[in-house]
Amino acid sequence: MEDRAPVPSPHPAKDVTEHVGYRIKRASAALRSAMDKALREHDLTVPQYSCLELLDEQPGLSNADLARGTFVTRQSANVVLRGLKDAGLITRPATTDHGRALPAHLTPAGQERLHAARSAVYAIEERMIKSIPARRLTALLADLDTMAEALDE
Repeated sequence: MEDRAPVPSPHPAKDVTEHVGYRIKRASAALRSAMDKALREHDLTVPQYSCLELLDEQPGLSNADLARGTFVTRQSANVVLRGLKDAGLITRPATTDHGRALPAHLTPAGQERLHAARSAVYAIEERMIKSIPARRLTALLADLDTMAEALDE
């Protein structure tokens, strides 16, 4: 086996736990875990909740739009939408007059479930936000957007 030159770190770090990607993943995993626990009480998953939020803001989104907005594949979004429809939380036509996109809309039951779940999710976000100085929140959000854009292809 030949000796390999070490790969230089992109910034000073003692180990992998000090890398930016690791820290973002750790925060993401903690957020997901807290949301999973809170949403279980509302009989929702994180992707289902995300779909309800997006449909509340933009009624009529298609499966593809919701997949992009919730960071899942189209196939996964279709499963999520089927579950929401079966639970009576959204409506989707069986067919459409034009194209293949089937627009989804919240039902009154979907609005109620979203409203109840939103309080739990917003409380989690508030816990995260309160953990950093308020003056740094705007910069943090901008930095996260900039990092995501740097990776978008």
